Amino acid sequence: MFSSKIKITPKGFPVFETNRLCEVAKADTTTIYALLESRPEGLSEAQADEKRKVYGSNEILHEKPDPWYNQLLSAFINPFIIVLLVLLMISVVMDIILVEPGQEDYKTIVVVSVMVILSSLLRFWQEFSSNKAAEELKNMVETTATVLRGTFGKQEVNFKDIVPGDVVYLSAGDMIPADIRILQSKDLFVSQAILTGESLPLEKNETPIMAEDSKSPLEFDNSCFMGTNVISGTATAIVIATGKDTYLGKIGKALSGKRPETSFDKGVNKVSWLLIRYMLVMVPLVFVINGITKNNWLDALLFAIAIAVGLTPEMLPMIVTANLAKGAKNMSKRKVIVKRLNAIQNIGAMDILCTDKTGTLTMDKIILERHLNVLGNEDDEVLKWAYFNSFHQTGLKNLLDVAVLEHVELHDYLKVEENYRKVDEIPFDFQRRRMSVILEQKNGKQLLICKGAVEELLGLCSHAFYPGENAQIHIENDAIVPLDDSIRATVMQTSKKLNEDGLRVLLVAIKEYDSRSANYSIADENNMVLTGFIGFLDPAKPSAKPAIESLQKLGVSIKVLTGDNDIVTKKICRDVGIPFHQVLLGNEMAQLTDDQLIERLETTSIFAKLNPVQKSRIVTLFQEQGHTVGFMGDGINDAPALRNADVGISVDTAVDIAKESADIILLEKDLMVLRKGVIYGRRTFGNIIKYIKMTTSSNFGNMFSMLGASIFLPFLPMLPIQLLIQNLLYDISQISIPWDRMDDDFLEKPQKWDANSISRFMLYIGPVSSVFDYITFAVLFYVFKANAPEHQHLFQTGWFVEGLLSQVLIVHMIRTRKIPFLQSWATAPVVALTSLVMLIGLLLPFTPFAHSVNLQPLPLAYFPWLIGILIGYCFLVQFAKERFIRKFGSWL
Repeated sequence: MFSSKIKITPKGFPVFETNRLCEVAKADTTTIYALLESRPEGLSEAQADEKRKVYGSNEILHEKPDPWYNQLLSAFINPFIIVLLVLLMISVVMDIILVEPGQEDYKTIVVVSVMVILSSLLRFWQEFSSNKAAEELKNMVETTATVLRGTFGKQEVNFKDIVPGDVVYLSAGDMIPADIRILQSKDLFVSQAILTGESLPLEKNETPIMAEDSKSPLEFDNSCFMGTNVISGTATAIVIATGKDTYLGKIGKALSGKRPETSFDKGVNKVSWLLIRYMLVMVPLVFVINGITKNNWLDALLFAIAIAVGLTPEMLPMIVTANLAKGAKNMSKRKVIVKRLNAIQNIGAMDILCTDKTGTLTMDKIILERHLNVLGNEDDEVLKWAYFNSFHQTGLKNLLDVAVLEHVELHDYLKVEENYRKVDEIPFDFQRRRMSVILEQKNGKQLLICKGAVEELLGLCSHAFYPGENAQIHIENDAIVPLDDSIRATVMQTSKKLNEDGLRVLLVAIKEYDSRSANYSIADENNMVLTGFIGFLDPAKPSAKPAIESLQKLGVSIKVLTGDNDIVTKKICRDVGIPFHQVLLGNEMAQLTDDQLIERLETTSIFAKLNPVQKSRIVTLFQEQGHTVGFMGDGINDAPALRNADVGISVDTAVDIAKESADIILLEKDLMVLRKGVIYGRRTFGNIIKYIKMTTSSNFGNMFSMLGASIFLPFLPMLPIQLLIQNLLYDISQISIPWDRMDDDFLEKPQKWDANSISRFMLYIGPVSSVFDYITFAVLFYVFKANAPEHQHLFQTGWFVEGLLSQVLIVHMIRTRKIPFLQSWATAPVVALTSLVMLIGLLLPFTPFAHSVNLQPLPLAYFPWLIGILIGYCFLVQFAKERFIRKFGSWL
C-alpha cells in the first residue's frame, strides 16, 4: 500500500505528495485493484476491519475550540493584567502581611482586584459565547455511501467506516466519501467548487491519464476528492485515500496548531510594552526621589506602587474588550457572528481584502447569459431549440440545463408537450461531448435537436440558419444556407469572444427527418443545420459593484484569489469594478521565489488557478509587507488562507473546515455587510485609541507633576489611596467611550496600531497638564498657605479635585480633532458619565467618606481659581492639539 505524507515548508506551507494519486490515475483497472489490495467484488468485512486498524476512521480532524477553563485562563494573560497582579501581590505583602494586627488596609487590593476581574471576565464571556454561537452553525449530519462489500453486496456504509480499496457507487446528489479513482462512469459531472472555486461542474470518466501528464491531481479527469459532490450521472469508483490522508484531510492537518499573530495582537503588544517601559523608568525614579527627600522609604515604596497603578492603563483590557464586545453586538444585529473579538479591530485596520470569486463576487448560480445566432446577434430562435433539448432529455438536469429551463415562459408559448412528442434520445458521452433528443411534430416529421461543444458540433453541421429581419421564434423566417468557410470563421470568432468574456459556450443544431422508427444513433448526428450559440455564466452579484466601490473608497484594495480560470475571473472583475493590469496563474506563481512574488503582489489584482497553499502564501507575503489582510472564502481550498489572514471571513453555508478557520461568519454572503463591518471596526479601534491616548497622556503628565512635587514639597503631594481613588473615578468616566462616535475623516482610511504615534502623543500632550498642575501647586502653596505637613490634606484635596476634573475634561478634548462642545459633541452616555464623575469629584471632599481617605472640604475661594485653571487648561490643550495636527498630520 502507498504512504501519503504531508511536508511543511520553512514558511509553514503544506506541500502535498501526490505519488499515490498519480500512480492510480495512470493505471488500468487490473493494476488498480492490485495497487489498492482490492478486487472487483469489493473488500470483505474482515479486510475492511484490518485496513481500518491501519488507516483509521475516514474522518477529518477538526480543530476543537479550547475548553472553557482554558479560555478563561487566557483572558487573564495580558501584559497590563500581569502588571496589576504583580502590584496586587506587593500590596498584599505591604498592606496586610507586614503591618501590625488591626492595621490591615484592603482598599488598594479591592480596587485593583475589581479592575482585573471585570476586564478579564468580560473578555472571556464575549469570546466564549461567540464561539458557542459559531459552533451551533455547523449542521453535522451522518452521511453514508453505497459500498460493495464481499458477500453482502451493495450496502449503505457510514462515511467513517470506508477504507482504501473499497468499491463505491456514485449517483446524482452524492457527496464523494473519500479520494477515489473512477472505474466506470456514465454522464458523470462533479462539482469541485469547494476545492477549486470553479463554478461549473467538471466532466469525469474512467480513462487513465497519460504517463507524461503533469497536471495537478485536482485536474485529473478520472479522480474525485472527498467533500466534492456529484451533479449528474453515475459511476463506480475505488477508494484511494481516506480521512487524514485525503486532500481535504491534509488541509485540515495543516491548519492545526497555534494561529499566527494578527495585526491586533502585534499592535497591542507593542503598545503594552511601550507603556511598561515608561513605567519601569518613572516608578523607580519617583521611589528614589521620595525616599531621599522624605527619608521614609516605606511610604516612598507605597507611593511608588500607587504611581505604578496610576501609570498602568489598567482599564485598557476592559475598555478594549467593551469596545470589541459592543462592536460584536452591533454586527450580530446585522447577521454577522464574531468568533474572535480581535477580528473587529483587524477588519477596521484591513487595507487589503483577498476574496474568493465564486459566491462572493458572483451569484454562485449558472444562468443562460446569451443566446446568439450564427452572426453573433441575440436570437430567440436559438433559445427555442435549446429549451426543447433540455426539457426532453432524461435523468438529472445538469446546471446548464437548469439555467435553460428557467425560461419557463417558453413552455406554454411553444406548447412543448402538446405539439411535440419525444421519440428518442442519444445520451451525452465524453468522447462526443454532445447529446441529442428526437421530437415528433404534429405534421409527423421528426426533429433531431443536438447541443454540444463548439469544435465537435461545428464539424457535424453542413448548413446554418441565416437570420431573417427579426429574431423571433419562427423557423420559417430564417433561410437555410450552406455552412461555408466565411460562416465557420464567424462562428469560431464569436465563440472565442464569448470565451474571453468568461462564458461557457455550446452550439445548438437541428436536423429534420421524415417519420421513421425510433432507432436513432450517433450516425444520425451529421449534416445538421446550425442554429447558433448558448452561453452560460455565473454572473456578478448586483450588490458586488457598489460594495467594491465603497470598500475602495474606504482605502481597502481588493485582490481576487481563486481556483477558477483567469478568463472567467477577468470578466467578473470587469463587471464589479476591480481594476487589473496583470493576472498571475498558479503554475506561474509556483516558479517564483518569495522576493519575485512580492514584486508582483502590489500590481496584481487577479490570482487564478490557485491551490490552497498558494492562497495562503499570498496572504502571508502581503502581511510581511506591513499590510493588514482580510480573506473571504467558504471552501475547503480557502481554509489555510482564512486561518493565516489577520481577519478570516466566511459564511454560515461554508464547509465546516472554513467556518472553523474563520474569525467572522456572515449569515449573508454579501460584501455590503462587510463594508459595515469595516466601519464598525474603525469606530471600535478609534474608541480604543481614544482611551489609550487619554489615559497615557494624562497619567504621564501626572507623573511629571508628581516628580516635581516630590522634590520640593515636605510631604507627599497626594496619598496613595487618594491617587487610587482619583484613578478609579477617571477610569469610570471612560467606561462610556465605547458608545462614543468617531469623526468621519477617521473612518475614511484603514487604521492601525502605531506605538510611535502613541509615544509621540504622550510626550507632546502629557506635559500640558503638568503646567496647570504646577499652577495649582503654586496657588495652594502661596495663596492658601498649604505649605507645611500640618496643612498637607488641604493641598492634597485641592490637587485631587483639580487633577480629577482636568483628567475628565481631557476626555472631551482628545476624543475629536475638532473643537469640543462647539464643533463636536460626545454622545449622551459620554457626556452623562463624565459630568457625573466631575460632580462626584467636586462633592467628595464634603462627604463623610472624605475623612477616611484624608480629604477635607475646600474653601469656596478656591473654586474661582479652579475654574480659571481648568479654562486655561482647555485653551492650551486645544492650541497644542492644533500644533500637533499641523506637525504630524493626524490626531487619533
